[in-house]
Amino acid sequence: MTHYELMGGDEAIRRLVDRFYDLMDTAPEAVHVRALHATSLKQSREKLSLYLTGWTGGPPVYENKYGHPRLRMRHMPFTIGSRERDEWVWCMDTALDEQPMAVELREDLRGKLHHLADFMRNAPE
Repeated sequence: MTHYELMGGDEAIRRLVDRFYDLMDTAPEAVHVRALHATSLKQSREKLSLYLTGWTGGPPVYENKYGHPRLRMRHMPFTIGSRERDEWVWCMDTALDEQPMAVELREDLRGKLHHLADFMRNAPE
């Protein structure tokens, strides 16, 4: 089974992404990473949902709509340092912790998402 299936499919991905962006939009722990986003998080929610669907082994809906993710290239216009990475990770970890899933699955996703977040850093420390 894929991570997508183990998580609960599209509904679970959307629930995770919605909680992630709700935290980013309201938590003082995410003020710097929030500032990198548009006033409305609607498009960010949609794109992350589509991306995570394919990234976790579900249908390649992001690629079908936007092409190859090229995540690092798409994030280059934004200054992303350790602070922004850590705030993003905090939002994702908190959202992950609130989702119903097996501990092993959560920890596997957490490790992979931490690696992905670290890869997005593009600012000198």
